[in-house]
Amino acid sequence: IGLRGTGSDQYAVTDLFVAEAYSPARDEVAARREDGLLYRFSSLSLYAGGFAGVALGIARSTLAAFIELARDKIPRGARKTMRDNNVTQAQVAQSEARLASARSWLVGSLAEITIAVARRGHITLDERMTIRLAATFAIHQALEVVDTLYEAAGSTAIFNDHPFERRFRDIHSVSQQLQGRQTHFETVGQHLMGLPAETNWL
Repeated sequence: IGLRGTGSDQYAVTDLFVAEAYSPARDEVAARREDGLLYRFSSLSLYAGGFAGVALGIARSTLAAFIELARDKIPRGARKTMRDNNVTQAQVAQSEARLASARSWLVGSLAEITIAVARRGHITLDERMTIRLAATFAIHQALEVVDTLYEAAGSTAIFNDHPFERRFRDIHSVSQQLQGRQTHFETVGQHLMGLPAETNWL
């Protein structure tokens, strides 16, 4: 249902030799050929932050579109615009709180960790866990915002000439990716409680 506009596709090759010089090895410290700050982060930490940013952007644009819709739309059977409805007002405020708090935590964590990694020279397990948690949390907060506003928009949301339908598909495509897995919460929870945790997705 998603990825219509991204050109996402796949291909396979057989018996193709790729020289070592053209083989990436970011996550094996001994095999790295580039020492820049970016390469001190794991690929998955970078993907996590990137996917979370996309999710927050989708939700932010959905909120803006909903506020615009609510200004003039009078739902069938109602006597006033959605903007004048107390439930709608609360949904907008809660959506703003979800997005602003998730974004602040994600961006703030990334900024602090980047400074620490630049000073220290490597990223720690605790920092990778923080990125994973903040990113997964942001994706799910964005998903909840879009779902809430999509439902609140009523039948307007289902038509292609309104922005809700595409953003609904897009946020669900993001949340279905590896970066949005609910199991990431379990991984970080295990780590926080001193239990052995799966680190393959950090």
